[in-house]
Amino acid sequence: MIGESMIRRFLPIPFFAALVACGSKSEAPKAELKTGPTVQARTATVTQTEWPSLYEAVGTVRARTATQVSGRIMGAARQVMVRVGDRVKQGQTLVVVDSRDIEARQRQADAGLAEARAAEAEAVNAIESAKANLELAESTFKRMKDLHDKQSLSNQEFDEASARLRMAKANADMAASRKKQVEAKIAQAAEERNAAGIQGGFATITAPFAGVVTEKTVEPGAMVTPGAPLMTIEREGAYRLEAAVEEANIAKVRVGMHVTVMLDSMDHAIDAVVSEIAPSVDPASRAFTAKIDLPGMANLRSGMFGRARFATGSREVLAAPVGAVVERGQIQWVFVAEGGVARGRIVTLGQRNQDSVEVLSGLKAGETVVASATGELVDGARLEVRQ
Repeated sequence: MIGESMIRRFLPIPFFAALVACGSKSEAPKAELKTGPTVQARTATVTQTEWPSLYEAVGTVRARTATQVSGRIMGAARQVMVRVGDRVKQGQTLVVVDSRDIEARQRQADAGLAEARAAEAEAVNAIESAKANLELAESTFKRMKDLHDKQSLSNQEFDEASARLRMAKANADMAASRKKQVEAKIAQAAEERNAAGIQGGFATITAPFAGVVTEKTVEPGAMVTPGAPLMTIEREGAYRLEAAVEEANIAKVRVGMHVTVMLDSMDHAIDAVVSEIAPSVDPASRAFTAKIDLPGMANLRSGMFGRARFATGSREVLAAPVGAVVERGQIQWVFVAEGGVARGRIVTLGQRNQDSVEVLSGLKAGETVVASATGELVDGARLEVRQ
């Protein structure tokens, strides 16, 4: 309850005197209460109106796109090119990992490839020689066979010609097989060289997209291991509020729903849209996560605290213009126009929107309040109403 001392502290002397007079048995004559200055004012009528029922959920701003950058090879970090807060472009170098052992393997693979290609030349020459020997053996065998058919050649000489032909064929097959083996070694050496080149490429860690570095856990000289996070990058300009909604409201929140978001770091409401709803409820908090896409705005940062207001229906309330409310600390009041005179009245307020505020107590429907005024408005001031 607000005490007299608190009211005396926050209310103007004429207004406080009027409140005391209203609470006493001997009221001052009305003529004396109308001695205030004349103020030009615009008035509005307090009305019963349909007011949206709002459910408020708190949440945290997160980046829609964020990734943890990690290494794919093991080695010491030779260079760390960025700091927390730096903005990076897609493909920009972030960390350079020591890759001298990979470079050594690549040189070894290059040597193996060169050796295999030299062996390939020898295999080609061996095939050509084997083909020549085979052609000679075939020609010789044909002549020997003709002589043997005419019984002009002994069986021993014919068998020797047949054996030379079979040996020539075997040598040709062996040369062809040797060439295939060399080709396989060439392919293997080329793959090893390519693998070493790919591994060497992993030594330079780059940004996957343009954004800002929000976290960094690596320093020059630190050991980089595959899969271990080195830093976090968030895409700028794409943020959302992840709000925890009580499970009792699961049927009232849906994808595509427009909500009002208030961030403590900003002095105005943000119109946003629910883009995703978590399919499960957290058993500890009995709440599910609603992800609300925020429009592109300057000064948005991950980790900001925010509130999301969901319209879950409507109710009838007593509403007055926002401009009619006067605030001093924790006390709120309005000036009611009674017979052309402003009368201060303490009120209790509820929810508010851009133009109106819900009145819980202190006013009745149909009463006229001062919505705006030019000059100092005090209790007992005469009003010159302007349209």
